[in-house]
Amino acid sequence: MSGVLQVRRAGNSQVTDLGRFRGPRFGLPVNGALDQWSARAANILAGNDDDAALVEITALDFTAATTSDLLIAVTGSPATVRVGGRPVRQWEPVSVRAGETIRVTGITGGLRTYLAVHGSLGAPRLLGSCAPDTVIGFGLRLADGHEVATLASVRPIRQPYFDLPLFRLGPRRPDFTAPRTVCVTDGPDVDEFGDSAHLLFEAPYVVSARSNHIGLRLGGELPERQSSGEVLSRGVPVGAVEVPSRDELLVLHRGRGVTAGYPVLAVVTSLSLDTLAQARPGDAVIFRKTGTAEAAAALRAARAELDTLRRTVNTVFSALGVAARADNDPAAHVAAGA
Repeated sequence: MSGVLQVRRAGNSQVTDLGRFRGPRFGLPVNGALDQWSARAANILAGNDDDAALVEITALDFTAATTSDLLIAVTGSPATVRVGGRPVRQWEPVSVRAGETIRVTGITGGLRTYLAVHGSLGAPRLLGSCAPDTVIGFGLRLADGHEVATLASVRPIRQPYFDLPLFRLGPRRPDFTAPRTVCVTDGPDVDEFGDSAHLLFEAPYVVSARSNHIGLRLGGELPERQSSGEVLSRGVPVGAVEVPSRDELLVLHRGRGVTAGYPVLAVVTSLSLDTLAQARPGDAVIFRKTGTAEAAAALRAARAELDTLRRTVNTVFSALGVAARADNDPAAHVAAGA
């Protein structure tokens, strides 16, 4: 163990990764970072595998100190980030000296910010993932005083002239302007809503304060189901758009149960799930219809952007003598988190 991250102010934070992809076959939600683009980018900028454990910070301020030299990256919603009292930029690697404090405050525009540490963090794993699961009570939700193992140390990297920023690696940043546009494809039960299905695209919906990682609840003019037959409980995808009542839409997110019994009007695309992950209560959401081919092409293009960023980071880190794509062996995570 190279050191620890000493949590001084946890706010609403947890250690997570991209999710428990083996979970659904055993009846467990996939869970994981809700904004997958920002989580992947944070890990790549820190020289990790995409799926390395990192800290997801939701809405509230977060403060932690480190006992060893670290290289970190902070992505996601705009926030004020300070290391050792000095302001630092998001979406680029940042050196942290042993004993310095990392502060993430004033999260605005979005809801979630991601803190990745080079070499990853120690956390218990279930079915290959450290993603917390509130249903079974698994995972590392942080509290004041927690100490999280940091699995690698990186000597401070500083620009020797005028203390200018060393990195400008340029990953795309999500658009946090309102209203948020969310792309959806037709769901398997769209025909059950008849002519009212088009209402999904007619006017904005507003995110309810009752939303969480299991699903977002949105108020607005609702499509109405034309049939009255029973819907058997069945497997539902992450991103399913349901109309469970006359009061609101429900968009199932990564913490959703594996099965459900409501008709599925539409399905949110993978990239737009990241958009919804950053939606705050009271935000307006506009749904836009798209096709599966268009959605798949957009996802491939986004992944290609991350691949380009990874190659750039690997090249820069190699020149600096920093090992990129650090070892993220699950067994090491379990041992360090024990």
